[in-house]
Amino acid sequence: MLECVVNVSEGRDASLVRFIAGGATGTLDPAVLDIHSDADHNRSVFTTVGTHCVRDIARRAVERLDVSHHTGVHPRLGVVDVVPFVALEGSDRNDALCARDDFARWAATELDVPVFLYGPERTLPDVRRTAWSSLLPDHGPHAPHPTAGAMCVGVRTVLIAYNLFLDTSDMDVARTVAARVRRPGLRTLAFFVAGRAQVSMNIVDAENISVSDAYDVVAAEALHAGSTIERAELVGLLPRRQLEMVDASRWAQLDIGPSKTIEARLNGLN
Repeated sequence: MLECVVNVSEGRDASLVRFIAGGATGTLDPAVLDIHSDADHNRSVFTTVGTHCVRDIARRAVERLDVSHHTGVHPRLGVVDVVPFVALEGSDRNDALCARDDFARWAATELDVPVFLYGPERTLPDVRRTAWSSLLPDHGPHAPHPTAGAMCVGVRTVLIAYNLFLDTSDMDVARTVAARVRRPGLRTLAFFVAGRAQVSMNIVDAENISVSDAYDVVAAEALHAGSTIERAELVGLLPRRQLEMVDASRWAQLDIGPSKTIEARLNGLN
């Protein structure tokens, strides 16, 4: 089975997000396991399994959204900004690569949207840094779509998107903390969200770095900078193994729990 976590550049209009997820009726496909929207980032994350609903989400987003009118703190190349395929139990990296390449060719051909690939070729940060300068799309036009921009379509291992809100609005503090905790397996950015400085993280080595590890290292650096963590926010889902890596007494503090695992949502399909 494959997971796909579609990142769409719209997080403020709930009815529009619902349309992108389920069409005119708003009826969600059972393969859509989770939707997380954020108004400040102006971004929604659709966690799906299989591949059949990914094209529907992408088509509706390209149909309705215009990246030239988009405002939000999160960086983006297009309205369907990131489309990563992830091998879950019963599938492997080659399956994910095939799904990635099939989707990339479809998006370039059917939607006329340029596609940058990431995975074996390069990382997503590499794409964000070099797109349209030293890097041209792997599929589709060699110029941005007038309303849809471009897509980053990739293959990766399980990733945990995790945000920590500090008890300050001082962005210098958040940028300092983000820079100090950044390391292999833990990517970080600093944003101003809901009146607070936020350290936004991608745990890309979820086998070895737990959400508690990420929380604690940010807490230590924030304290050093004269701040504390106000609250945590899990974006999307996480693998059950992450719960096993953390004492259950901390789950509420860390904004995790059994209902927020990929496995629990998959069980709901059976």
